[in-house]
Amino acid sequence: MTLDDKTAAATRHSLIGRLADWQDQARWQEFFDAYWRLIYSVARRAGLSDAEAHDVVQETVLAVARNVGQYDRTAGSFKAWLLQMARWRIIDQFRKRLPESPPSEDLETNRETATIDRLPASSGELPLEQAWEEEWREKTLLAAMERVKRQVKPGHFQVFDCAVMKQWPASRIASDLRVNIAQVYLIKHRLAGLLKRELKAVQSGI
Repeated sequence: MTLDDKTAAATRHSLIGRLADWQDQARWQEFFDAYWRLIYSVARRAGLSDAEAHDVVQETVLAVARNVGQYDRTAGSFKAWLLQMARWRIIDQFRKRLPESPPSEDLETNRETATIDRLPASSGELPLEQAWEEEWREKTLLAAMERVKRQVKPGHFQVFDCAVMKQWPASRIASDLRVNIAQVYLIKHRLAGLLKRELKAVQSGI
């Protein structure tokens, strides 16, 4: 692990620790804003309806609130821990669709295997871990882009958005946005450095 990685991890775990304070409403709002779309998108990709996915978001956030004090960073990453919190709530939503059945002696094992392991084979969805990883990367990039947007001129951000998110060639950006092609390259280069810094900032915090 590099020095930057260690600093980012320390910052992230410090912020996670602050979630244990129920009175820190600003921190909880920041947590919700950062992660609700991730949890919602993965729940939808698992095959849940819009209403079910929103229930997963709510129940996952509540589960984090109840259990954040038990999170052990030596046992794994926060990203993996949060996935586990979301996974159980996704499974619960699928179990609600099933007829009532006698309680199992090993509830957690049944919870893990009864539904979620069958999802990719039966519905064609990606395995949950893969969907989570893809959504994590996408939502991190979007969050970093939002931070960049707040720091630059609207016209410059539009050029950068077309280059990075839409993947337009420089010639099309110059033509459609009526800017000099040299400006396109200059803006893209300058804002790429800013995006890199903001990605680090997003990844190091909640």
